Amino acid sequence: MSNAINVPLLDLKAQYATLKAELEPVVRSVLEGASYIMGPECGMLEKEIAEYTSSKFAIGCANGSDAILLALMALDIKPGDEIVCPSYTFFATGGSISRLGARPVFVDIDPKTYNMCPKHTREVARQCKRLKAIMPVHLFGQAADMDALLEIGREFNVPVIEDSAQAIGTKDNKGAPVGSRGAIGTFSFFPSKNLGAFGDGGIMTTNDQALNDKLSILRVHGSKPKYYHKLVGVNSRLDTLQAAILRVKLRHLEAWHAGRQKNADFYDSAFKAAGAKLSGVSWKADPSPLRIPFRPAAPARHIYNQYVIRVPADKRDALRDHLKAQNIGTEIYYPVPLHLQECFADLGYRQGSLPESEGAANETLALPIYPELTREQLQHVANCVVSFLGLKAGANVEAKTPALAGAR
Repeated sequence: MSNAINVPLLDLKAQYATLKAELEPVVRSVLEGASYIMGPECGMLEKEIAEYTSSKFAIGCANGSDAILLALMALDIKPGDEIVCPSYTFFATGGSISRLGARPVFVDIDPKTYNMCPKHTREVARQCKRLKAIMPVHLFGQAADMDALLEIGREFNVPVIEDSAQAIGTKDNKGAPVGSRGAIGTFSFFPSKNLGAFGDGGIMTTNDQALNDKLSILRVHGSKPKYYHKLVGVNSRLDTLQAAILRVKLRHLEAWHAGRQKNADFYDSAFKAAGAKLSGVSWKADPSPLRIPFRPAAPARHIYNQYVIRVPADKRDALRDHLKAQNIGTEIYYPVPLHLQECFADLGYRQGSLPESEGAANETLALPIYPELTREQLQHVANCVVSFLGLKAGANVEAKTPALAGAR
C-alpha cells in the first residue's frame, strides 16, 4: 500500500462537504434572526435530544465540562463531599468535582470495556465517609454497566451521574440510551464527537422535573426571572448557531453511527484474521500482541466514538510513530490516568494504585474510525498495524469484510 495514502484521525472537512447544502441556509437564518444565545433553535434542539435519549428533559449549556459541573451543582455537591468516578477518562470528569471543592475518589476499570469496574466501585464506596454521588463514564462510545452501578447507587443512597460525553446514541445492556437512567446525563458536542458542533456545546438530560428546573436556572447565573437570583449559578448558555447546526447533524447521526460500526467491522475482521484477541484478554493468557475493542451483544450498542486497540507498552509509542510515518493519524486516550496527574497528588494515589487504568494508559491507541473513511484508507491502516506487529494478515481480508458506509 502506497505511503501516499493519507488517513487523518478525524476528517471534519469530509463531513462538512456532505452537509454544506443543508447547513449554510440554517446558519444564514440564525445570522439574520440575530438571536445568538439561547434562541429558538436551542429549545428545539433540547426537545429533540430529550426524545433521542429517551429522557423527559434536556437542558443545553456551553460545553460538556460545564454539563458535569452543573450536574454536580444541581445535586448540591459541597466542599469535602466524595464522588466516585473512574481515573481512566478525560480530565473534566475529575476536574469538575475538584472545582467545587469536592473529592474525586478514583475507581479502576474493567479492562474488557475500559469502563468503571462495579466490584471495585462498591469496594471504594464502602470506604467513603461523605459519598454523595457515583459518576460512571461511558468511555469511547460503550456503555458502563448501568445495572450494577445503579444498584450500588441505591445501596448507598446516592445518585448516579452519567458522563456520556463520548456516547450520545450508545445503548446499555437493557437497550436504554445512556443518559436516560441516572439522575442526570451529561453530553459534549465538542467537534470531535459523533455529534459535534462547530465549536463548544453541551447538554444535560434528566427525568426529574425538579432537577430540570434547577439546571435551567443554574446555567444562567442562577437567575429566574432575569436579574433575580435564587441560586449562585454559572454562565453556561448554548449558542443558537451551535444548536441550529446540531439540529441538522442530529438527522444524520444514526447513519454516522452505522458507518462507524461498519468501519469497526472491517478492523475487527482484519485484525482477528491476523490473530488479534478481544480487550480484556491478558498478555499472560495469550501472547498475541494486539487487542481489539469488545463489542457488546444486542440490545446494547457501541457507537465507536473511538476505536481503541491495545498493544504491549513497549510497542505502543513505536507503533504510533510508525503509523505517523505512514500518514495515519492516531491518538492516545489517555496517557496519564487522573489519579497520577500532578494536580491530584494531594489525594495520595501512587503508581500501582489502579493497575488496570495504568495499564490501559500505557497500552492503548485510537485509530481513525469516522464514517467517511474509504475502504482503501481502512485497508492501509489495518495493513500498517498488522505488519508493524509482525502478524500475518489473513488471506484476502478485504474480500471477507462487509460493505462500508462511506466507501468510495
